[in-house]
Amino acid sequence: MACIGSSRLCAHVERLCQFGHFAQLRRKVSTTTCVKSRPPIISRTDGAQLLHCQNKTNTRDSRIGLARATSTMQTQMPGSLHDYQIDPYRLVEDEIKDMFDDIRLELANHTAYEEMLTISTYYFDGQGKAIRPMFTMLMARAINYHNGRNVLLQTQRQIAMIAEMIHSASLLHDDVIDQSDIRRGKPSVNVMWSQKRVAMAGNYILAVACTMLSRIRNDDVTITISQIVSDLVQGEFMQLGSKETENERFAHYLTKTYRKTASLIANCVKAVAILSEVDDRTIEMAFQYGRNVGLAFQLVDDLLDFVASSSAMGKPTAADLKLGLATAPVLFACEQYPELNAMIMRRFQEPGDVEKAFDLVHKSNGLEQTRFLAKKHCVEANKIAQSFTKSPYQRALIHMTDLVINRMK
Repeated sequence: MACIGSSRLCAHVERLCQFGHFAQLRRKVSTTTCVKSRPPIISRTDGAQLLHCQNKTNTRDSRIGLARATSTMQTQMPGSLHDYQIDPYRLVEDEIKDMFDDIRLELANHTAYEEMLTISTYYFDGQGKAIRPMFTMLMARAINYHNGRNVLLQTQRQIAMIAEMIHSASLLHDDVIDQSDIRRGKPSVNVMWSQKRVAMAGNYILAVACTMLSRIRNDDVTITISQIVSDLVQGEFMQLGSKETENERFAHYLTKTYRKTASLIANCVKAVAILSEVDDRTIEMAFQYGRNVGLAFQLVDDLLDFVASSSAMGKPTAADLKLGLATAPVLFACEQYPELNAMIMRRFQEPGDVEKAFDLVHKSNGLEQTRFLAKKHCVEANKIAQSFTKSPYQRALIHMTDLVINRMK
């Protein structure tokens, strides 16, 4: 595929996407008939039970409404299943419907400090998209079916919960670092409580997630999930720096994007594949699927920062420019408007930099090139998903890439 604009930078991105551990894996497998029903979650530990809280109807209904609304979006992506509409949320509805209640219960069981619990559960209100748990559970279901079992292990659902907990902990830390005022359409934790308390609450969520991880008793899974936290911290450090040349900048940006966003999805879907006890090749395929959709998700997020309204995003737009960050649309726009390079190096700190950069990005092909790169990653994810045994869950993994590309918030 030729890149939009045929720019030197886009050609460089082509090479970046294919080096080292970013190489894609594929293989052909035989197909079987799709299942018509979904059995309940099973546990490998005798007597293991899920504990549920009361009064779940409102948050569940809002979550279902959001997921169903986004799942009906029309797409033009290669490999889309126009003739067989899939609602990914419905496929894991039974497993995900009480997840936020279960997370709040886990957090409540490990502290006697009411304020700590209030802060740490602030974003577990059922209003999030639960994208990471959905990817995790759908991959677990697809891999299990591929491996001849139509079940979801309790340990795999625990990984989905841990995924959301790590993500929410990172949001608390981000709000402190970025001095955010609004998140998900409501005041951020940074506004509601002191920075010290918010930072400690984020650490607390990670600590409880580690406790849950230890219960799974699988060293490979522990190593895989631990890598996420390492990547998050390193990605945040990378975000504090800049690179001189445009090629170095884009390599820096892609690596930072993987560590801050894609690693969480990639390593969680890898972890559930490990728990399914499949071969190493299938585990790597799961990881590469997660890496590609994770990169695409952040690329679209960076795109929406320039085109979506604040009300749709639930947070201010042009936020990255105001934080001094040059994301994909800006880096692509540099090819047409070299004056952006000086603004990037001074992190858009001079008066008028943010407004001028915003205008130049819209005048350039930067937004189109960003969307094209996101689509490219989704196409790669689709190729991997298509190699799994056909099932509703496998089809949902393909459909999820459509939702990533076409999401509006």
